[in-house]
Amino acid sequence: MEKEYLGELEELTLLLIVMLKEDAYGLAIRRTLKEQANRTVTIGAVHGTLNRLEKKGFVESNYSGATEVRGGRSKRIFSTTASGNKVLQKSRDVKVNLWMQIPELAIK
Repeated sequence: MEKEYLGELEELTLLLIVMLKEDAYGLAIRRTLKEQANRTVTIGAVHGTLNRLEKKGFVESNYSGATEVRGGRSKRIFSTTASGNKVLQKSRDVKVNLWMQIPELAIK
């Protein structure tokens, strides 16, 4: 594993992969990123992020079967690894800990 720090787009992408399960492929991640986080990114940025996460060992990918709908092309489906789940939990814990130390910003 290269490093355990996650950028914001990397963290959002990892969370979406967990959420989308077997539908976690580039275009679906891009669409859901817009719907859930109001973030508009290019498909190139999504694929770049997925490649970085795979290089860090946080995700792995497999190709789906080819479909007629996609003109005979397959989808590259992503899933998180144990390291990916661990880094997400660590990121969440750090943020929750910081939020808990700021009572004036706590959810009421």
